[in-house]
Formats: sequence, structure tokens, C-alpha cells
Amino acid sequence: MYAVVGCGECSALWIIEGRSETTQCPRCGKRRGYEKRRKFVETDDEDHAREVRASMLANRQDQGEAFAELDSFAEMEDRVDEAGPDDEEYLEASGVDTESVAAAGERAEQGSGGGQSRKETVLSALRELDAPDREAVVDYAAERGVPAEYTEDALEKLVRRGRATESGGTYRLL
Repeated sequence: MYAVVGCGECSALWIIEGRSETTQCPRCGKRRGYEKRRKFVETDDEDHAREVRASMLANRQDQGEAFAELDSFAEMEDRVDEAGPDDEEYLEASGVDTESVAAAGERAEQGSGGGQSRKETVLSALRELDAPDREAVVDYAAERGVPAEYTEDALEKLVRRGRATESGGTYRLL
């Protein structure tokens, strides 16, 4: 269920999905109960809700006639991929060899460990090794093609972000 609702404080219009107990205006931050919000339309179709909101905004700016001449959101969205060059064409026109970039990206993200990313290789080391210390994790990852510098940085980040702990030189996933 989608509803086009308005704010009584600043007159903002927006679309909400579902029926939460309260809603907050994205412009002024005023919070009100869902039932107290003015609902201009309630529909099961998101595109219909978008059309209504856009039409209301256009009418506020005396642009209702111009809006009426536009195609629907669904039709415009279908044509958006046809407009302008796609990412690959743009990069090639800029002198970038997209095949080389894609291959380099795959090499950078994967070690030789069966298609695992570098990060997943470090996480696997922490899961599989008994009492993994820094050296053991670095060795495990190096055997799978992950550089030692990357592994050490990954261990620091995992501890800093609270995904792992280090105590007495031994790491443990949380």
C-alpha cells in the first residue's frame, strides 16, 4: 500500500509505503501519527502514487498543463536506458579499456582460493584455524593468493569494526 501524504506544517508532499504508526516529514521533521496525516491518495500501485504526487507538485507551480503532456513514470523509466550512452560506451569513449578494467577488478577481489574474495579468505582463516594469530592468518591467506599487507589491514579493520577480537595475539570472530 502506498499513500501520498502531506505535512500540515510545511506543506511537503511525499510517498509512504505501508502503514507505520507514525510518519516524519522529510522536510521539516514534524512527526505525526499515520492516521492524522492527510492522505491524498492510497493505492497499491507505486507508479500511480508517484504520478499523483508529481501532478500535485506541478499544479502547485502552475505547470499542470506541461505535466499532463509528459509520459507516465513507467514509460519514461522504460526509455531511460535508451537515453545517452551506457557505462561501457562512455568509458570506451574516454579511452578506457573496459575488458582490462573488468579483468583487473576480478583479480583484485579474488585470491586463488576457489573464487573467494580477499576479505572472505581472511574471514575463512579466522573461522577455520585453531587459535589463529596474526602470522597464521597471514600464512593461510598468502597460500590462497592474498597479500600479507592486505591481510594485516583486514585484521585491523575487523577488530576496529567489532567483527573480531584480538586477545593475547589470538583472533576470534564475533
